[in-house]
Amino acid sequence: MSKIKFHSGENVPLEMHKVRIVQKLNLPPVEDRLKAMEEAGYNTFLLKNRDVFMDMLTDSGVNAMSDKQQAAMLEADDSYAGSETFTKLENKIKEIFGTEYFLPTHQGRACENIISQSFVKPGTIVPMNYHFTTTKAHIVLNGGRIEEIFIDEALNLTSDNPFKGNMDLDKLRDLIETSGADKIAFVRLEAGTNLIGGQPFAVENMQQVRKVCDEFGLMLILDASLLADNLYFIKEREEQCKEMTVREITRTIADLADIIYFSARKLGNARGGGICTNNRDVYMKMREYITLYEGFLTYGGMSVREMEAITVGLEETMDEEMINQGPQFISFMTEELIKKGVPVVTPAGGLGCHINAMEFVDHIPQSAYPAGALAAALYIVSGIRGMERGTLSEQRDEEGNETLSHMELLRLAMPRRVFTLSQVKYAVDRIAWLYENRKLIGGLEFTEEPSVLRFFFGKLTTSTDWQNKLVAKFKADFGDSL
Repeated sequence: MSKIKFHSGENVPLEMHKVRIVQKLNLPPVEDRLKAMEEAGYNTFLLKNRDVFMDMLTDSGVNAMSDKQQAAMLEADDSYAGSETFTKLENKIKEIFGTEYFLPTHQGRACENIISQSFVKPGTIVPMNYHFTTTKAHIVLNGGRIEEIFIDEALNLTSDNPFKGNMDLDKLRDLIETSGADKIAFVRLEAGTNLIGGQPFAVENMQQVRKVCDEFGLMLILDASLLADNLYFIKEREEQCKEMTVREITRTIADLADIIYFSARKLGNARGGGICTNNRDVYMKMREYITLYEGFLTYGGMSVREMEAITVGLEETMDEEMINQGPQFISFMTEELIKKGVPVVTPAGGLGCHINAMEFVDHIPQSAYPAGALAAALYIVSGIRGMERGTLSEQRDEEGNETLSHMELLRLAMPRRVFTLSQVKYAVDRIAWLYENRKLIGGLEFTEEPSVLRFFFGKLTTSTDWQNKLVAKFKADFGDSL
């Protein structure tokens, strides 16, 4: 997809693909959406898909496959052990990342489990540019703790810094020297930092992090799940990489990491995951966990059909016209919301458009989960399902106190090659209307609160009758329109 300037002067993203398979969508009436939200406990994860019009919850496992991926799935070698399909995937990963060893898993959090079990011990620390929910949970479960070593600009929601996902080198060095290198399990760098708006890191920053790791004898582990977006931003924004191909940038990044792991639900546009390394000792330490938790070494919990699709999807990720689709659509949506005064994270990152709920509903305290309330309100007025990325996505401390998030974001993911521009414009229109009526939105409180990863399946209710007032205002303004 390329960005085309129309005769009208408008710059819009242009899809560089055509739609050949379609899936019918439903847009239930607003009263039905309210009922569905109440039944889901005001948790968008618990909505039934039949009640959702635009599913912007995540880009994980819901990206559109290409015709070549679909065709490849018919060639799968369905063998329990020694499958030729696995060999294809292993060779493609070796070609792209330059890694000798590959361990397949059923998805990204399986990689996190195996890496944490292998290298995180009680009392150890994992520095990272920012945490991800399941990553943090696995590290804590194994007795470790995380330290977020992000640059100061990372938490500035409105910014022109092109690489807010960079790691602060001075803070990293200070942590290692203060804690002792023997206490550092490994250093983790996440491509396209999920929880702060899909913000990328620069190759130059990763090179400097690598030097610090070498100085203290530490492993550098890359979470490459959102690598496709990060590659696009590096090529667009980093001077030293503008003349490099996507494949060359990928190999430069891969050569800097001791371990690369990824969710193929994001990277590769299929479903699965894997861990890559050139270190045989590291590989052998993790290998037994694959057969224990995932499956045999040549399928790792994945179907062979998915492995065929991942192999093609990884190759397609090396195409600039493929990896630029998500970021350009997200940028368009972000810019349109800015025109309407809606507070969003800038610069536009990868994964999705991120609304600043802290400012959008500044009358709701963090203890009442403003991003979660905004996600519920948006679904009610639009049928759009987004994901809360704020305090609701944290968990209480050991004393039961609420852990307030650095940010309160409503993430509206942009699955690749899924939505049309008219659907994006519909989302912008409903968000803009909601912003004009934001004072109607109230907070949430738990009725059923799990102790771990509560945002997945916890249930909440409204603290007042705000949801009915919101519906009444919607009907007054839109009448019988959905």
